[in-house]
Parts: sequence; C-alpha cells; structure tokens
Amino acid sequence: MEAYYPYIKSLHLIFIITWFAGLFYIVRLFVYQIEASQKPSPDREILGEQLKIMASRLWNIITWPSMILALIFGFWLLFMRTFFLADAWMQVKLAFVFVLIIYHLKCHQIFKQLQRGTVKYTSNYMRLFNEVPTIVLFAVVFLVILKDGTNWIYGTVGIILFAILLMMGYKIYKRIREK
Repeated sequence: MEAYYPYIKSLHLIFIITWFAGLFYIVRLFVYQIEASQKPSPDREILGEQLKIMASRLWNIITWPSMILALIFGFWLLFMRTFFLADAWMQVKLAFVFVLIIYHLKCHQIFKQLQRGTVKYTSNYMRLFNEVPTIVLFAVVFLVILKDGTNWIYGTVGIILFAILLMMGYKIYKRIREK
C-alpha cells in the first residue's frame, strides 16, 4: 500500500486544485447572475438562463465531484499516515478543511437559490464572499509546507494581514468600478 502513497497524494492535490477552481469560479458566476437579474428584459432572461446553465454544469460536473474526491483521497492519506493526526499543523489544517466544507455548503445553498431565481445577496457581497477560499488556500498551503516550523503567532498575524489586504484591495476595486 505504501507504494501507492505518491499516487494517492497526487490525486488528492489534483482534486484540491479543481475543487478550489470550482469554488472560485462559481462565486464569480453568482456575481454575474445577480447583476444579470438587475438588467432590463430581454437581457435579464437571456443572460440569466445562460448563467444558470453554466453554474449548473460547473457545480454538478466539476465542483461537487472534486470536493468528494479530494476528501476521499485526503482521508485515505490520513489513514496511511495516522501519526499526522497528532501534529498540531494537521489539526489546524483539518479545521480549515472543515471551514472550506461549510463554505462549499453555503455556496450550494446560494446556487440553489439563484437557480430558482431568488436573489438574496448583492454582487458586492459575493465579491467579498469569494475571498474566503483564498484565505483558506493560503493558510493551508503554508501549514502543509512549513508544518511545525511555523511560528503560530506570526502565521496567524500573517493570515489576518493578508485578509486585511484582500479587503483593502476589494474596496479600491469597488471605488474604481463605481467611477
């Protein structure tokens, strides 16, 4: 079984990448769907239907299967290296994975609402919401690469500063866009 570890790890990484790609793009589609819902007819109907099809294909064919496969291969890796569960970095990483799963489920809820034509959020809210997986991605990559070498205080401050920079970038983008 140990000979398969690099293959399982590779598959885990591939599906992590496609899962994140799906999460990043689905929220962009949410932004476009929300903005299309505010357009006059017939643009609203034409754009709305096309964006629903695009979102449905992305969500059901790429994002959901990628999440499921990433989790399967990830748990398989943990099963092969159970000693990682005792490491603090792995426990924090799994907490971030849990946050990402919650985010995914929230995206599913929003997806279902928009597929029904129900708009409950603004496009600006969705742009900000789209930064959550970016923060999780940075945190997990640094945790996995640096492991125990990570100084938790500096790491935590770094992620908070990164989140603040993202929010500032969003505010600047919003001002430019509104001009």
